[in-house]
Amino acid sequence: MNSNSHGRIGMGLLMAGSLAVVPSARSWAETAPVAEPAPARVAQANPAETARPKLDVPYVPTPMNVVEEMLRLTNVNKNDMVYDLGCGDGRIVVTAAKEHGARGLGVDIDPERIRESRENAKEAGVTDKVQFLQKDLFTMDIRPATVMTMYLLPSVNLKLRPKLFRDLRPGTRIVSHDFDMGSWQPDKETQVSGPFRQHNLYYWVIPANAAGEWTLQLPKSAGGQKRTLRLRQRFQQVSGTMSAGDRTLPIRDAKMTGDRLTFTVADDAGNPNTSMTFEGRVNGSTLKGNLVSRKGSAITKSAVTARRTRAGAIELSEESRSR
Repeated sequence: MNSNSHGRIGMGLLMAGSLAVVPSARSWAETAPVAEPAPARVAQANPAETARPKLDVPYVPTPMNVVEEMLRLTNVNKNDMVYDLGCGDGRIVVTAAKEHGARGLGVDIDPERIRESRENAKEAGVTDKVQFLQKDLFTMDIRPATVMTMYLLPSVNLKLRPKLFRDLRPGTRIVSHDFDMGSWQPDKETQVSGPFRQHNLYYWVIPANAAGEWTLQLPKSAGGQKRTLRLRQRFQQVSGTMSAGDRTLPIRDAKMTGDRLTFTVADDAGNPNTSMTFEGRVNGSTLKGNLVSRKGSAITKSAVTARRTRAGAIELSEESRSR
């Protein structure tokens, strides 16, 4: 499918229609026109919300079951702040508030959509939980978000990606409708059947930065040595080594989910029955968690803390990929 044949530029493209007219989820789905979503231009909006910016294509809907799956995939709950950039008539944010008890912020470049979103929020009785603003998604403050919904063209996703890593807290959940994030592989991927086609959903969790050099003091039960952990990180993918003296061993099975890091080190080369597995959390320059040491049938578990002695950066550059 052509990249320029899909939805409106903005996070969380929603269905056309008004809650004031069709308040039920089923009715929303039934109002979908027989058309594929098509992109609108990313534009600077008039802050006064008086002039309607010129859009390249008309606003069109996304099936309600896709919206519901986006909220299910991100596990939206009453403690969340859901940001929907390019909110259309506000249905992702309104549904998150009405059905899941979340707070939300919807943003769109079109003042008509903002007025419609506010009317729909009022009709749904969630004006105390949601807000709708005419803003530019590239310059607005997204730091309060705990959940981000997206329906953007691939080029816009790539342009926005550094901002997501820079501004969102580790653990923030993101779901993108139809388009991925280039080389940033999703943590989960699923498909939803719509009235006219299959819809792809991509899910990520913003990772903490574990890159750099760490000093780890092993407990006596695990040998009592001081070890150096050198980690590289590309998006949420982590690799590296652990060194003690003149011995350097690679870490394996590394996984970063939000601020949670797990990895295993084979402590004795060639001996699969001797290993150490770490599971813990990154908090700034501290890595704290539990180390499970296995030597044959003997298993010991100890609390450990590592300190970052040399900072590193998450690699975010795009790689060319064959399609």
